[in-house]
Amino acid sequence: MRVNFTVNGRKQEADDVWEGESLLYVLRERMGLPGSKNACEQGECGSCTVRLDGVPVCSCLVAAGQAEGREIVTVEGLADYAKHRDEAHPGGACGTVCGGTDLQQARQWQAKGTDGQTGEGGELSPIQKAFIDAGAVQCGFCTPGLLVAADELLERNASPSDADIREALSGNLCRCTGYEKILDAVRLAAARQEEAV
Repeated sequence: MRVNFTVNGRKQEADDVWEGESLLYVLRERMGLPGSKNACEQGECGSCTVRLDGVPVCSCLVAAGQAEGREIVTVEGLADYAKHRDEAHPGGACGTVCGGTDLQQARQWQAKGTDGQTGEGGELSPIQKAFIDAGAVQCGFCTPGLLVAADELLERNASPSDADIREALSGNLCRCTGYEKILDAVRLAAARQEEAV
């Protein structure tokens, strides 16, 4: 089958997709977006987390055909997506006032250049900068999924409590950091977001 969707702001098409092929496989192997990691293939670790119509999902559990006509944001597109969101909602989040970026706004988003496709040579999103500044990246395998989940949290909740952060990241496993630096990074991104408002 042929699957048409939007990935990181660009219309994409995948041909000869078989019924059991996962969205993760299509993103990594057909689209050349290796940021989402293939680890457990059971939706347990969160390393393959992407946003599907704005909602974080484990792409290993989503059949590629389910993405037909939908909007996908991977870790490679976070910087462009954050820039788009910042233009729509200055300060990087809209909290409970508007409930996040709606599907119509997401569909109007168009990545510029090649950065959203490869993730190379471009700016970093605020959450990516915070992860680096807080020392939250070690081996890096879990980082893409954590970044996508944390970005979504900060979009819908500009001032998350520690409990909110833990809940939002509860589906993401990390074997290196002990999680404290990851929590620090989300706190740092939230504080920076508040200062920008």
